[in-house]
Amino acid sequence: MKIIQAKNLKHVYKTAAGEKVVPNDISFSIDEGEFVAIIGTNGSGKSTLAKHFNALLLPSEGKIFVTALDTADENNLWQIRENVGMVFQNPDNEIVAAVVEDDVAFGCENLGIESSEISRRVDAALDAVNMSAYKKFSPGKLSGGQKQRIAIAGVLAMHTKIIVFDEPTAMLDPAGRREILETAKKLHAQGMTIIYITHFMEEAAAADRIFLMENGKILKIGTPREIFADVKELKRLGLDVPVAVELADRLRKRGLKLPKSILTDEELVDALIKISAQN
Repeated sequence: MKIIQAKNLKHVYKTAAGEKVVPNDISFSIDEGEFVAIIGTNGSGKSTLAKHFNALLLPSEGKIFVTALDTADENNLWQIRENVGMVFQNPDNEIVAAVVEDDVAFGCENLGIESSEISRRVDAALDAVNMSAYKKFSPGKLSGGQKQRIAIAGVLAMHTKIIVFDEPTAMLDPAGRREILETAKKLHAQGMTIIYITHFMEEAAAADRIFLMENGKILKIGTPREIFADVKELKRLGLDVPVAVELADRLRKRGLKLPKSILTDEELVDALIKISAQN
């Protein structure tokens, strides 16, 4: 089932230099339960596109449908936002309450859900992100990664079908980044649709598919292996690649016959061991 479909989507906004079109006439679909990463340099249109998924922005031209609902139809607004939760860059900007369980309950309360059901949902959501032990804590005492997991729990408590992560680890240390990626992978394994915008290529490598963007256009859609196989193109765009991909590319240039499909550290080590055994 196609849970998101975009058809010739354009968004026009004004800048000091004039009008800019980002996204610019793009069409794509995302399946229910899929994990999609969106990558590109600053200004490529990633975050602007993300805001179309829950109708924070509306198309200037074209259409985008979320769970078959037209985002441009104001009658669909609340149903779309019930279906799509967003997690942003700065976890401190997402905290609205002085106690963790109250923060997770906030979205449900705005939906008018009955209090006993909210309590059940909060407990389930905190358990899903491994934060049950912090239920009575002040968010101010949590690490950045823990705060982001609380933000994710708040989305889960609303029973959304889709979570859009808009560079959720940009302000976190490596440990915090691992926490959020592992949480996203866990939710994906449970059947949730994940859209993950990131500058960290190791995070993008965890996705089912990657959308590569430049100047409002989608240059390429493919699996992580397909996208990261073209190291030269990614470098041209000013993007990094996973460490194993980078190292394998350098070794190939030095004459080692390594497969272009290498994506992870483990695969690189296995390939090097095979070459060593042959020599």
